[in-house]
Amino acid sequence: MADGLPGWTRVCATAELLPGEMRVAWDGDTPILVVNHEGDLYAMEDRCSHEDFELSAGAFDPEHATIECVLHGARFDVRDGRPLCPPAYEPVVRFPVKVVDGAVWTRDDRG
Repeated sequence: MADGLPGWTRVCATAELLPGEMRVAWDGDTPILVVNHEGDLYAMEDRCSHEDFELSAGAFDPEHATIECVLHGARFDVRDGRPLCPPAYEPVVRFPVKVVDGAVWTRDDRG
């Protein structure tokens, strides 16, 4: 629990996550990558589904709403987590995001 939102993890202030930017927050042992794409916020596990490697080390392409894993070049749509090219065939796990009182929050809701 943080700042009165049980089960949610504070990522940052909304002013610290501008369009085209991304941040990583930790919910327990789970790294969660939060991306601002044209003012909409999306959260996904910060792990490539092909290989256990941080997606946040890669480049976010705001024009196409994609992030590329630097390890083998797999690309994912940040809006729904689906893989867009090999070597990844499984989607990235997605998480909920909400904005409360000027702060961005997320959580690992798997259980």
